[in-house]
Amino acid sequence: MDFETLLLAYDSGTATITLNRPEKRNALSFQLLTDLMVALDEVEKSTAQILILTGAGKAFCAGMDLEELKTLTGKSHAENVADSKKMARIFRRLYEFLKPTIAAVNGAAIAGGTGLATMCDFTVAVPEAKFGYTEVRIGFVPAIVSSILVWQVGHKTARDLLLTARIFDAAEAYRLGLVNEVVEAEQLQRRACELAMQLMENSPTSVRLTKKLINGFITAQLDAQIEQAVEENARIRQTQDFREGVASFLEKRKPRWSGK
Repeated sequence: MDFETLLLAYDSGTATITLNRPEKRNALSFQLLTDLMVALDEVEKSTAQILILTGAGKAFCAGMDLEELKTLTGKSHAENVADSKKMARIFRRLYEFLKPTIAAVNGAAIAGGTGLATMCDFTVAVPEAKFGYTEVRIGFVPAIVSSILVWQVGHKTARDLLLTARIFDAAEAYRLGLVNEVVEAEQLQRRACELAMQLMENSPTSVRLTKKLINGFITAQLDAQIEQAVEENARIRQTQDFREGVASFLEKRKPRWSGK
C-alpha cells in the first residue's frame, strides 16, 4: 500500500516505517497520523516479526505540524476531544504494539516526536539527536505523552522534562533510560537491524506474551490517565494562552502570556 506521508518496507522479517515529510522535518500532520495508524495495522497483520520506526532526512520527527495545530483554535471542545483521542490511540497503539518495536532516531525528535521515539520497546539514537517535551512553550499541555512518561522515568524526572520544556541530547536521554543505545549515524540502521535479528532468535509467541504481560501491569492505571489526558489536551486548546503560544511561534516572536 502506498502512503502519502510515510514509507513502509519489508525485509527479512522486519517492517520499517519511515516518516517521510523531510521538508517539514517529519512533523505530525493529520494525514501522517492517519497513515501511521493504517501502517501499524498493516504491519501487525503481516508476517513481519519486528517493526523499525525512523525518519527521512535529518530529523526523526519535529512534533506536531504547527500550521495544522493553528486550525485547532477554531474547533469546538467536542472536536478537540475527538482529535485528542486520535492522538492517544496512536501513541498507545505504538506503546502496546503486539510485535517488538525499535525506534531508529536519526535526528531531532521533539514534543510528539519524542513521544513516538520513546513509545517503542527499544530506542537507538545518533549522538546528534535532540529530545524535548516542548509543549508548554507554546501554551500546550503534553498530556498524552506524560501519562506514559511518568511510568518510564518517575514523577520527579517527568516534572523536570515536562515543566521546563528543555531540550536534552541523546547522552542524557540514555542516562534517563529513554534511549537504549547511542550509535554513530552511519551505524544507526545497521544496529537497528542487528537488534531486530537478535529479537527474531527468540520465540515470537513468547515475546508477544511477554510484552502483553508487561503492558498489563499498568493497563488499569493507564486507562484512567489517558482519559484524563485527552480531556486536558482538548481543554487547553480553548485557552488564550494556547492561541497566543501558537501565534507567537508562527510569527517568530516572544509570547505574551495572559495566564488564561
